Amino acid sequence: MKVSDILRIKGGTLFTATPQEPLLSALKLMVDRDIGSLVVMERGELVGMLTVRELTQVLVKTGGDISNTSVRAAMDDAPLTCTTETDMDEVRRMMLERHARYMPVMDKKMLMGVISFYDVAKAVVDSQNFENKMLKAYIRDWPEGEADDSDEKLL
Repeated sequence: MKVSDILRIKGGTLFTATPQEPLLSALKLMVDRDIGSLVVMERGELVGMLTVRELTQVLVKTGGDISNTSVRAAMDDAPLTCTTETDMDEVRRMMLERHARYMPVMDKKMLMGVISFYDVAKAVVDSQNFENKMLKAYIRDWPEGEADDSDEKLL
């Protein structure tokens, strides 16, 4: 399974912020949309990610006063990224290694979407459920006359 499979199911809605934007406006957007991250874009290019983790860190650093703080001051300016062709096993490894909950998906300099650790976990569970269903159907439909010799010896 590749990242493109997740994006196809998930859809393409993206929420963004600019580096100059007040952090409080970005936080309000995250609350209003019930999302855990924003992609930070400048002149059409990805320049960072703003997640709950960065917000928590800046809130602690500023004693809760973010009224004069910009998105740039809080964002991760070197986010972990992948491509639509990245394999899901590689994405899981990368996300676990960096403790990343969100990952922008890029095609060269073009932002294709964002996947979350939830999206990855859901894709794995869905894939395993499908495989289990197929295996159960295969076992249930096993032709009666095709037992091997070892099965007959057990009876």
